[in-house]
Amino acid sequence: MPEPIYENRRIANSRANELNRQCYCITLDRIALNKSLHNQLSDAGSELSTLPEFDHLFSNTPVFVPRADIAEMERIVQSIEAASELPSYRERVLSWAPEIAQFNPGPIGAFMGYDFHMGPDGPRLIEINTNAGGAFLNLVLSRAQRNCCDPSQQPTTPQQPLDGFEDAVFSMFKQEWQSQHDNFGPSCLAIVDDAPKTQFMFPEFQLAQQILRAKGIDTLILDPQELEYAGGTLTARGKPIDMVYNRLVDFALDAAPHAALRHAYLDGAVVVTPNPHVHAVLADKRNLALLSAPHSLRDWGLNEADAGYLERAVPKTRQVSRNDAAELWSARRHLFFKPVAGHGSKG
Repeated sequence: MPEPIYENRRIANSRANELNRQCYCITLDRIALNKSLHNQLSDAGSELSTLPEFDHLFSNTPVFVPRADIAEMERIVQSIEAASELPSYRERVLSWAPEIAQFNPGPIGAFMGYDFHMGPDGPRLIEINTNAGGAFLNLVLSRAQRNCCDPSQQPTTPQQPLDGFEDAVFSMFKQEWQSQHDNFGPSCLAIVDDAPKTQFMFPEFQLAQQILRAKGIDTLILDPQELEYAGGTLTARGKPIDMVYNRLVDFALDAAPHAALRHAYLDGAVVVTPNPHVHAVLADKRNLALLSAPHSLRDWGLNEADAGYLERAVPKTRQVSRNDAAELWSARRHLFFKPVAGHGSKG
């Protein structure tokens, strides 16, 4: 990375660090936030008396991130996606993926998530998530912000990117649909998770449902056990389901309660996003060992710019085996361990 970029990062980081240390402003307007959420969720069909409190979902503390780091994260994501298109990379990741992941119906995954650790040397990739949550809640959060003690840090038109969010969501699902079908879009979409009303992110499911319904897509929130598959049609509550926004953490759809969805997906009877193929290509944690191997990526055809971004951004990763136990145990204080399977605390 050229010296001027390092200098610009140093200046930007010092400003961000100063604000993170010294700014004690509460930029979140909780009254506006809760009012907006209550209004939207009651419009989505929830009784006001049953609406939960939302304090556990949001922090009062702002975090300041240099714009250069945001731009670099976007560039790193482009490099990851470029690597994922390499035939040799795909051959390797699919070699350890479950059989269902070999089927690629076309969609590339709605609401992909790339998790980064922010530090003085720039963003470092933690992991990739195919079923990342938070976008809909962050929209409401962003619209309930006040300026902090340093107005010069605020963009002059903070609402502009937010104003296009609903249209962007609709376009994303439309593109996912059209990657598998020629017609315009789904008539009925299901947001699917196990026992959805008990999920921490259930309010987000409701916000997504409201936005998609406003765009003309009939949208249900379903437990996968409500799905039935017969005669080439996936149904629930008496309606044919032609698209699923998949929030399950059973990435291979192996569990018995997910059998109907699995069969419909493999038959091409329903568009599932994100799907097992996308998880295998991008989000399987073993893939980090490949993304942190710049020499292999270059040999496989990744260009120098993309390889350079990944070399800086992806911490060196290795797969653990029993033969490494003694070595890893002795170095454990300097290492971070991730389970191959599972999701967050469910791993």
